[in-house]
Amino acid sequence: MKKLVLPEKGLDVLLGPYDENIKYLESLFDVTIGIRGNEITLDGSPRDLETVQRVLEDFSVIVKEGQLPTVAELKNAFKQIAEDRAFSLREYFSKSLYFNPSGKKVVNARSANQRKYIEAIQNYDIVFGIGPAGTGKTYLAVAMAVQALWSKRVNRIILTRPAVEAGEKLGFLPGDLQDKVDPYLRPLYDALFDLADNEKVTKLLEKRVIEVAPLAFMRGRTLSDSFIILDEAQNTTSEQMKMFLTRIGYGSKAVVTGDVTQIDLPVGKRSGLVEAQQILNSVEGISMIFFNEKDVVRHKLVQLIIKAYDEHSKIRL
Repeated sequence: MKKLVLPEKGLDVLLGPYDENIKYLESLFDVTIGIRGNEITLDGSPRDLETVQRVLEDFSVIVKEGQLPTVAELKNAFKQIAEDRAFSLREYFSKSLYFNPSGKKVVNARSANQRKYIEAIQNYDIVFGIGPAGTGKTYLAVAMAVQALWSKRVNRIILTRPAVEAGEKLGFLPGDLQDKVDPYLRPLYDALFDLADNEKVTKLLEKRVIEVAPLAFMRGRTLSDSFIILDEAQNTTSEQMKMFLTRIGYGSKAVVTGDVTQIDLPVGKRSGLVEAQQILNSVEGISMIFFNEKDVVRHKLVQLIIKAYDEHSKIRL
């Protein structure tokens, strides 16, 4: 058993409404937390006891330094520390994992893997984000791209997807070629307009400073001083993936996202993302971040649905 005395300032935030945060901390770790005024007693397994003690001591330091986190921020920090014990509460509030790419919306990592993904994009020129839908792979990549453009680290943003028919026939859609491919690119437009001022994005799209286009349009180009995102990469062929990765020029950064459980390629066609994962996994300068159902930031049922499908596929194998 261990005893700690915490500063009274911020104690209500640490505890949360009806001790909600403390109960959440107990649910993440094998510890029992007793509270009497600003005196805290801890009991539990040695490893978890050490982690929770470090969390509470860090909280004391943060408060003394003048920071006062919100209840929601603390809860998110506790979750990430439970997922990655090498991470600390002080790091959570000192690292620039909260950013406002355009002045419209604040974006932050909501899981340990999302944090590692943001850090990888900051530190590597080519990053693969692989995992199920709803884990923030595309949204965070677009947010990082907008931030890079606004801060003039790149001159343009290029967002691309393979236009693969997922059970529907592309030829039967009305309109010209652009009208036909727009539905495939709509999620990229949605992320852009959610993150940045609509009028500004529209102007940048007109000037081709931001380009949203099917992957086929990338052939033969050299993309320098750009932030390039290849989304739905599980639907690239081996040839398309190699073509995309060899378009990257000086001063550019590329992020490749995809979900290898949702491949819509014709039978017999090998996914370029699956192949790249095997070929490039040990290449220096390339980072691969893998997401799972715990990283899903949509409705809580989505996590359970993904987990159920994963378990079902294992049974079938």
